[in-house]
Amino acid sequence: MSVFLATLASILSDSAPIVFAGLGETLNERAGVINLSVEGTMLLSAMTGFAVAYLTGSLILGFAAAAAVGALVALIVAFGSITLKRDQVAIGFILTLMMGELSSFLGVPFVRIPGPAVKPLPIPVLKDLPILGPLFFDQDPVTYFSFLLIAFMWWWFYKTQPGLKLRGVGERPEAAFARGVHVNRQRYLYTLIGGALIGFSGAAYSLHVKLGWSHRHTAGFGWIALAIVIFGGWDPLKVTLGAYLFGALRALATTLQALVPTLPVQVFPLLPFPLMILTLILFNSEALDRVLGLLPVRWQRTLLGILRSNPPAALGTHFEP
Repeated sequence: MSVFLATLASILSDSAPIVFAGLGETLNERAGVINLSVEGTMLLSAMTGFAVAYLTGSLILGFAAAAAVGALVALIVAFGSITLKRDQVAIGFILTLMMGELSSFLGVPFVRIPGPAVKPLPIPVLKDLPILGPLFFDQDPVTYFSFLLIAFMWWWFYKTQPGLKLRGVGERPEAAFARGVHVNRQRYLYTLIGGALIGFSGAAYSLHVKLGWSHRHTAGFGWIALAIVIFGGWDPLKVTLGAYLFGALRALATTLQALVPTLPVQVFPLLPFPLMILTLILFNSEALDRVLGLLPVRWQRTLLGILRSNPPAALGTHFEP
């Protein structure tokens, strides 16, 4: 395998946790619920997933426990915002702070100890295909699952009746209710599923990318996942591209560290974050309009439709039947 293909394969694999978190938050927000607890949920689920897998020797139980933690935190968000009609942003932010501290407290016995990890699982015959084989068929089960989830989410959103109802709940809940959709029940359902995916992403990080557990283990990736949802315009495929872009920026930072050894090593791990912020600013400013203005008019509308999207109209609002 060439160095270039190996790097691309590594980006696809290492970006899997952000893909799960981004798609989980996309589900939440397309249903109209802002779940700002992503960072705290990832921390607590990363600790839980590693701890359960270490104590039981079962990766499956570790991932299941992490998903359960994510769903439980999401249930608190849903109950506070949908049933009690409290501010969603405040609930999520407080939960992030609390879950982060709780993960540090409960995770003390598991700090920096070796434990189980997800093993590669090449697919016979398919892994030998040129280009596609090393990228998509010479990975591990977590990465394969991320590929399947991306395709399933796109199909569910845009090709199924339940997906249409989901988008209606987030855009025009009154109209959805008039057509027989139980809006708040749908919001509960998708908030819990999205939370479970966010929890799964935490375990994917501690059992797949950065093995083990340590204080602030996910390194702010929950906040990046929230930003990527905005960058991706609440669309599963665009959110996935945003996650892979961030993974590519991290790979670029690693490469630069090897090329410029005179700079302090602390600089390079921070590079992807300002670069991602810069990308968000460019995609949501007049600079994008000026660049697209250089293209033919028929292309401008198409590209603007692809690169820019408005948030769900009912995002963060309460619905009263």
